[in-house]
Amino acid sequence: MKSALPHPLDNPVWTALSTAQTHLRQGDGLACRYPSDVAPFAALETHTPDAWQALGRLLLPGEQVALLSEAPAAPGPQFGTQSVGVIHQMMAGGQALANVNRPDARTLAPADLKHPDSMTLTLADAQDMLDLAQKTKPGPFCARTREMGRYIGIRDQGRLVAMAGERMHPAGYVEISAVCVDQDWRGKGIAGRLISQLHARILQRGETPFLHVLSTNHNAIALYERLGFTLRKTFFLTLIGHAK
Repeated sequence: MKSALPHPLDNPVWTALSTAQTHLRQGDGLACRYPSDVAPFAALETHTPDAWQALGRLLLPGEQVALLSEAPAAPGPQFGTQSVGVIHQMMAGGQALANVNRPDARTLAPADLKHPDSMTLTLADAQDMLDLAQKTKPGPFCARTREMGRYIGIRDQGRLVAMAGERMHPAGYVEISAVCVDQDWRGKGIAGRLISQLHARILQRGETPFLHVLSTNHNAIALYERLGFTLRKTFFLTLIGHAK
């Protein structure tokens, strides 16, 4: 009996760069990566010596890429590694999420946020998106990350105070990422609302939402669970570069 085919999300970076995001692919049939100003992620088709050598050819001196792997990465002495932690891959069900807030959060009132409706973020918002990501640190967010998919945000009197968007796009699946809210606006259910809106739009396209979160980010995991996401798989996240 033939073994079951691997799930597309078992190697999400590879699948994304081999399907819906081939226009962002750098590499060959053994190793690939996103451009450094788009995302730091790279992937191997299989963890063979030839594939590791192919990845090495994609790395500039002093550069690191982020690799998701089912077991701790062991690339060999020509590489340096830095463990980031364990990543939870969580996937949503097939029904639209309720537009819920945290149980202990109060409802947004006009005095709290004068423009509560989300807006699609564009090139004109690029610097504000970078500034918010650098301030709130939701995970890797680079100068061209917004090109990976649709990003939405909320502004208060012109100031971008929250955003979330689509990052990896393996065919049939869309990763929700860069979920971040300015410190002054947390506890109001904004993150849940943005995730719910993205989730609904992804389902409308006939695709399935998923996300990645560090296992130590308990608050985020609790929010995602309340929104209907469940753990699908765990990965080791490792930064890979040439040995010094």
